[in-house]
Amino acid sequence: MSQTTRETMEYDVVIVGAGPAGLSAAIRLKQLDPDLEVVLLEKGSEVGAHILSGAVLDPVGLNLLIPDWKEKDAPVTVPVTQDKFYILGEGGQVRVPNFPMPPLMNNHGNYIVSMGNVCRWLAEQAEALGVEVFPGMACSEIVYGEDGSVKGVVAGEFGRNSDGSEGPNYEPGMELHGKYVFLGEGVRGSLAKQVMEKFDLSAGHEPQKFGLGMKEIWEVDPDKHHEGRVVHTMGWPLGKNAGGGSFIYHLDNNQVYVGFVVHLNYKNPYLYPYMEFQRFKHHPMVAELLKGGKRVAYGARAISEGGYQSMPKMVAPGVALLGCSVGMVNVPRIKGNHNAMLSGMAAAEAAHDAIKAGRQGDELPDYETAVREGAIGKDLKKVRNVKPLWSKFGLTTSLALGGMDMWTNSFGFSLLGTMVHGKTDAEATELAARHKPIDYPKPDGKISFDRLTNVSFSMTNHEESQPAHLKLKDPDIPVDFNLPKYAGPSARYCPAGVYEFIEEDGKAPRFQINFQNCVHCKTCDIKDPAQNIVWTTPQGGDGPNYPNM
Repeated sequence: MSQTTRETMEYDVVIVGAGPAGLSAAIRLKQLDPDLEVVLLEKGSEVGAHILSGAVLDPVGLNLLIPDWKEKDAPVTVPVTQDKFYILGEGGQVRVPNFPMPPLMNNHGNYIVSMGNVCRWLAEQAEALGVEVFPGMACSEIVYGEDGSVKGVVAGEFGRNSDGSEGPNYEPGMELHGKYVFLGEGVRGSLAKQVMEKFDLSAGHEPQKFGLGMKEIWEVDPDKHHEGRVVHTMGWPLGKNAGGGSFIYHLDNNQVYVGFVVHLNYKNPYLYPYMEFQRFKHHPMVAELLKGGKRVAYGARAISEGGYQSMPKMVAPGVALLGCSVGMVNVPRIKGNHNAMLSGMAAAEAAHDAIKAGRQGDELPDYETAVREGAIGKDLKKVRNVKPLWSKFGLTTSLALGGMDMWTNSFGFSLLGTMVHGKTDAEATELAARHKPIDYPKPDGKISFDRLTNVSFSMTNHEESQPAHLKLKDPDIPVDFNLPKYAGPSARYCPAGVYEFIEEDGKAPRFQINFQNCVHCKTCDIKDPAQNIVWTTPQGGDGPNYPNM
C-alpha cells in the first residue's frame, strides 16, 4: 500500500463499480436496513458511462429488486416480439427454427434495453434510498487490515505526472473503509484480479474464458425497423478461425444495436476481431438493413464466458466479488445482467445478516452458497458444456451436442458431465509460423469504418499528462518476443487501436501504447500471449463516455 497520507471515511459497505451488480447490492442493503452506511464508487464520468452490453434483459432480477419498476418509469420499455436465429454463409443465410431449441433460449418476456440507461435509473433509485453514489472516483488500490483482510479501497487519486511523480495539482484521494467491500468492476476488474491472486480464489476452478464484444448503435430507415426484433447469427465471417457470432436488436426510435462477439481463445494471431466485425456488416442481410442508415455510437467490452466451472471462490476476508467479476454470463443466452443483479442482492443479504450479528472483515460464505446453489448456479449449470463443446468441436458439431446437452440438463442430468476448458485464452494463441495472415477488405466508410474513426464515436478521453494505465511487466517483450513469435497480435486484438509497432528510417521496430484511445475493454490484459500487459485504472472520469449503450 502507498505511504501517502490520506483522509479516511468509514462505511458499513463499500461498493466498487456502478454496474447492475453493484447498484443492486446498494439498493438491497438500504431496503434491508435504511440506517446502513453504503457508498458506491464508479470510475466513469457518470453512472452508465462505462456500461456496454447487448442487451436483452431477463427481468427476473429487476422483478425481485424493485417489483414496481414499471410504475417507477424504468427504461425497460421494448419487449421482445420476434426471435430469429441464422447461420450465415458469405452470400446467404439459413434460419434455424425456434422449436427444437431448449426452452431457456426463448426470449419471450425479455426486453431490449440500454444497460447504461438502466444503470442510470438504478442509481437514481439508490440515491433516493440514501446510498452515496460517487461517479468519477476510480479505485486504484486495495486497503488491507493488519490481519490481512480487505478493509477498504483508495479512491479519487488525481494529478500524477506521466512518470508517476506527483504533479502540481496532485490529490492523494481518500481511503474508504467498510466492514465489507464489494467488488463489482465487471469483467477482469483490476482490483478483483489482485484479490483473486492474493487469496488464490481460482484454485480448484477452471480458468475463466472470455469473448470480445463490439457494438455499434445505428439509426436505420424506418421502413426497415422492427421494434422488438431480436436476431442472432453464427458462422460467416469467422468460420473455423474463431468462435463467436452477432446480435442485431431493434429497440425504439428507429435504432438498432449491431454487435459482434469473437471468442478470445482463437489460435491464429493474425485474426483481427474488429475487422471481422466490420466485414460481417457487409453480409447481404445486414448490409440491406444498414444501407441508408447512420452509425451513432461504438464501443467494446470483454465478456466472461467460462460459466459455471470457471466461477472462482467469490469471498475472502472482508471482500466479495459480484457479477462479472466472478463471471456469470449464460453464453448461449448471451445474458448476464440478470445474474449480476441477483448476485448483488445475495451479497447484500449476506452482509446485512453479518453486520446485524456484529461481524465484520470476515468471509461471507452465505453469499457464495446463495450463488452456487440458487438461481444463478441453476441458470449456469444447465449450459456449462456449451462453451467447451464449441471450443473443442467447432460450430456445427457443438450446435447439435450443445443443444442435446441443454435439453437433458433441463431435466436435471447431463450425459457429458462437466467438461473442462483447459487452456487460458492467452495460452490458446499459437505461433504465427503455424498460420497465414488474413486479408481484410478496406472499410468503405459507409457501412464499415476504420478503427480510429469508430473510437471517436465512443467519446473516449484520457488526460494525457497522467501515467499510462496500461503497464508492461517487461518493456522488451512486445518487440523481442511477441513480434517475432506471434506477429505482434496486440496491434490487432485491441478494438481501439491502442497498440502499434512502428518502424521508421530503417530502425528496429518500437512498441507504442496510445492509452488515450483505450475503451477499457480489458482484451489486452486477457489475450496477450506473454501476459505482459496489466490493465490498471486511469484517473476517475477518464475513458469512454457511452451515451446509451
